[in-house]
Order: sequence, then C-alpha cells, then structure tokens
Amino acid sequence: MGVRKKEAAEARKEANKQIAFAKLNNCPTSPRKMRLVADLVRGQKAENALNILRFSPKEASRKLEKLLLSAIANWQAKNEDASIEDAGLFVKEIKVDGGTMLKRLRPAPQGRAHRIRKRSNHVTIVLGAINNTQSN
Repeated sequence: MGVRKKEAAEARKEANKQIAFAKLNNCPTSPRKMRLVADLVRGQKAENALNILRFSPKEASRKLEKLLLSAIANWQAKNEDASIEDAGLFVKEIKVDGGTMLKRLRPAPQGRAHRIRKRSNHVTIVLGAINNTQSN
C-alpha cells in the first residue's frame, strides 16, 4: 500500500471513530407518524434527544428512544476510552424511509373492495461527536 493511500485510510478510520449509527428496519408504523417524532430530535444533543423522546406521548418515540440508546452504545463500543459527556454526542442525521407495505382488501358495499395499506418504515440514526480539542 502506498503512503498516500495509507494516510487517507488512517484519516478515514479516525473520522469514522467520531460517528456511530444504528438502523431499525421494518418498524410497523407509518413513515409519516415516525417522521413527526424524528423531526423533534434532529440536530439535538444526545441527552436532550433522550429526554424529548422519553416524555413524548407518541408510540413512535419509544422505538426511537431504543434506537438512540443503541446508537450511543455503538459509539461507546468504538470509543472505549472516551466518555459520552466529554464527546458532546448529537444527532447528526436521522432518516425515515418507507419500508415494505402489507396490502389487504376490505370488503365494501355493492361488491367492491377497498385497499388497505399497512405501512412500515426504516429509520437510520447517525450520531456525531463534537470534540472540545477541535475548534470548528
């Protein structure tokens, strides 16, 4: 491996230590309902986001809270020597995409049928760390 390639790989590896992510696939709520809760925590600090999710009355907030705790645990696994308080973790990115749809038919009057779509979604949370040593 060349010197430039090796330096670029080490820089990329160091940058990846500052971020951690977690994914939730095929969550059985509609993406629209999940996005309402996801918009509340986008860009927030991790502790603040956990408090927002804990006291939100929506059902989607329970699932997002577990996902955020998983992302924090993933960050801790990458950075065993660092502490969460000093790192300044925040929700860098949160995406809610549509998942698979279960399609059902409901009988309607006069021989017709109405389609029922049971939606699901995929959620991805990316946590970033703000280091106090860097001045951005």
